[in-house]
Amino acid sequence: MQLPHPTYRLNVKRSKKMAQSNEIASFLRQNDKLSPLLPTVKRNISLQKECRSILPAIFDACEVLNLNDEHLVMSAPNASIATKLKQQLPKLQIHLQQRGWQINAIKIKVQVKRVIEKPTAIKQALLTRPALNAFQNLENSLEATPQNAELKAALSRLLSRNQIK
Repeated sequence: MQLPHPTYRLNVKRSKKMAQSNEIASFLRQNDKLSPLLPTVKRNISLQKECRSILPAIFDACEVLNLNDEHLVMSAPNASIATKLKQQLPKLQIHLQQRGWQINAIKIKVQVKRVIEKPTAIKQALLTRPALNAFQNLENSLEATPQNAELKAALSRLLSRNQIK
C-alpha cells in the first residue's frame, strides 16, 4: 500500500512543516483579490534568499518585510539582533546592489514574536532494584574523605530520589 504524497515538506533546520511554494502560488493565482500580490511575494522571497546568503547564520530569524521606493524594511526578533544587523547593513546594501537590487536605504523593525515554549520534560532513568542496591553498597563502602564527599552526596541524592535510604 502506498501512502499519499504529503502536501508539505519538512524544514529540517527549524522542524516546522512548510507548505510548498507551488501550492501557495496556485492559490494566489486562483484568487482574484490576492493574485496581484503574487509578484510582490515572489520578489520578497527572492530578496529574503539573497539576504540569507549574504548575512551570517545569526540573522536567520530576520525577515524581509517590505521593499518600497528603494527602501528595504527588515524585521529582527529582538533588539540585540537588530543592533548586530545594523552593523551589517552597509555590507548587505552593497551586496544587494551588486546583485541588481535597487536599494538605497534599509530600515530594521524589532518584532518580538510571542513564543510559548513547552516545558522540557525532565529526563529521569528508572533504576532497577539491583542497580539501586549497588549504588547503596557503593555509598556505604566509600571512605569518609574530602575527596569522596561530593560523590557520597550525589549517591545519597540519587538514592533518596528513588526512595532508598
